[in-house]
Amino acid sequence: MTTTSATAASSGSAILTALNANNGIDTGSLVTGLVSATYDTKTAAVTAKETANTAKISSLATLSNGIDAFSTALTTLISGGSLFTQPTSSNTSVLTATAKAGSQIGALSAQLSVRQVAQAQSLVSPYYANAGAAVGTGTIVIGSGANSYAVTINSGNNTLAGLAQAINSSGAGVTASVVTDSTGARLTLKGATGAANAFTITPGPDASADLAKLAFNASGMTVSGSSVVSPALKDATTAAVGQGNFTLTTAQGSATITIDSASDNLTGMADAINNAGLGVTASIVTDASGSRLAISDSNGGLTAPSFTLQPAANAQVGQVRFVYPQPTSGMTQAQSAQDAIVRLDGVDVSRASNTIDDLIDGVSLNLVSAAPNETITLGASRPTDAIKQAVSDFVAAYNELKGQIDTATATSVTGTDGSVTTGPLYNNSAIRQMQTQLSRLTSTVLNTSGGPSTLAEIGVVTNRDGTLTLDNALLTKQLTAYPDAVEAMFNPTQHASSPLIKITSAMGATKPGTYQLTNIVAQTSEHSASGTIAGVAGVTTGGSLYASVTSGASGLVIQPSGDIASATITVDLGLGGALQAIRDSLRASGGVLDALSTQLTTEKTDLTDQKTKIADDSANYRDRLTTQFAAMNTRVAAYKATQSYLEQQVAVWTKSTA
Repeated sequence: MTTTSATAASSGSAILTALNANNGIDTGSLVTGLVSATYDTKTAAVTAKETANTAKISSLATLSNGIDAFSTALTTLISGGSLFTQPTSSNTSVLTATAKAGSQIGALSAQLSVRQVAQAQSLVSPYYANAGAAVGTGTIVIGSGANSYAVTINSGNNTLAGLAQAINSSGAGVTASVVTDSTGARLTLKGATGAANAFTITPGPDASADLAKLAFNASGMTVSGSSVVSPALKDATTAAVGQGNFTLTTAQGSATITIDSASDNLTGMADAINNAGLGVTASIVTDASGSRLAISDSNGGLTAPSFTLQPAANAQVGQVRFVYPQPTSGMTQAQSAQDAIVRLDGVDVSRASNTIDDLIDGVSLNLVSAAPNETITLGASRPTDAIKQAVSDFVAAYNELKGQIDTATATSVTGTDGSVTTGPLYNNSAIRQMQTQLSRLTSTVLNTSGGPSTLAEIGVVTNRDGTLTLDNALLTKQLTAYPDAVEAMFNPTQHASSPLIKITSAMGATKPGTYQLTNIVAQTSEHSASGTIAGVAGVTTGGSLYASVTSGASGLVIQPSGDIASATITVDLGLGGALQAIRDSLRASGGVLDALSTQLTTEKTDLTDQKTKIADDSANYRDRLTTQFAAMNTRVAAYKATQSYLEQQVAVWTKSTA
């Protein structure tokens, strides 16, 4: 007998007991019995469905979390870099190196020396009493390259700390700090690394004497023999000196030297000085380092400083190189700005940073210290053991997830009556689709660069029950014969068929596939880069060519260094990308697991509503029966009272006639 029929029989028995009672009708028991007989079966049915729904939701959560954990663990392992070849350095105290994502550097072999490391210019001021000490008011101009940044100090920020804050807010790319010790407080200034990031500090015309003491220019006019000579510029006619006015003062008087767009070069400045007719002669001196402005008196016997050359308020920052005499500075240069210099294959290459990404293909160099007389050898270390462990871990994780799926979808015969017990998600189409997609992982092409391309080809065997096992001997054989191909199966890669194409888009920006490039034209001084990517004209920005968002290669960015009629770019996302794609298709909005979750949640809400309605209907039915039986009891009581009265009268009548 089932639980539901037993409940109904019990309710019926209670009703009969109440109806057959000798001492009147027990309406409370009768109402309870009638309500139970009417609604217990419905309640039990909904409760059973709720239990099944809860089991399905719990099982789905287990599977969803399982595939998330599977995908995340593999992605974390790959992103950590332990599964792709890393460069090695013969002296990591001089130079370290890392592989760029997607690069294949198994054949890396290079020798280089670090001639010098990049440095940032740094200045330090004299001591002040404390950070709140006054520094003077007015304007100073920080010059870096062709740019200038005005810093204004007034009564509101006339402190050492206020000056530091104003410099940091100027956008000059110079970091100012106040350093305090037992002697007092000092202002320190530091620029970015690289010779081009050297900076100057020039007092404005309104600068107070105290503020002007913070001026600094490491590359101004200097006395050389009987002349005053400027720093070297690239040449005399195209290198700009800076537009604006100078005031030239000699024993013969003063004149304004104007440099405009037509005369903004060394030749124009020399002509303007000579045309002033104040007894000094300007000429151009050229040597291996470039061209310089040289100023002497008319007889060639200048004794410095018999003239002054000072910028006006409208002078551009570049003109501070031609100020003479240079203002006395209270700032001390603790370190000068310089480029990093690396010698590779006998050629010196300079960079502004100690991190160099464009010298060796696929490798990022980090310069630690200079060792000009030491040759550093770069090689490659293959992750053979790490890949073996990763494949073994993948098989174990896959089998664990497979076990969770089997538990959720199992069917078995239990009990002596042959009843069948099934898993909460037995025969569910969404889970079947999940099983199918995961089972295809061993046959999915993960690498198109040649050699083995699927997990099955490197020893991952699918058993009859759907679990995986690893053929370690085959894996070792393939790693020995095709190390790059096996490595590429685990790591995302992107590569071009032509050495004239550099891929600059980030790994993962473009979906996997092979994309055709046609009629690629590199940028020159006469035209921009152009060409088609995946059959659609690319979009040009600078020297780069971007795949159109309407093409299948959306997200791909290339930088051609030469013209190419035809080439291809191949993007492989590896095992991590393949598993992530499966996860995304299942878990994404509208995916099969997402749809199943929505269905089960809706079902749960419906069952809750049904149970609430049954409870409401049951309560209403109980109230209605209670009211009806109360009325019946009232009538029965009246009938009994009448019966008692009649019985009394009959007794009296009988007695009186006896």
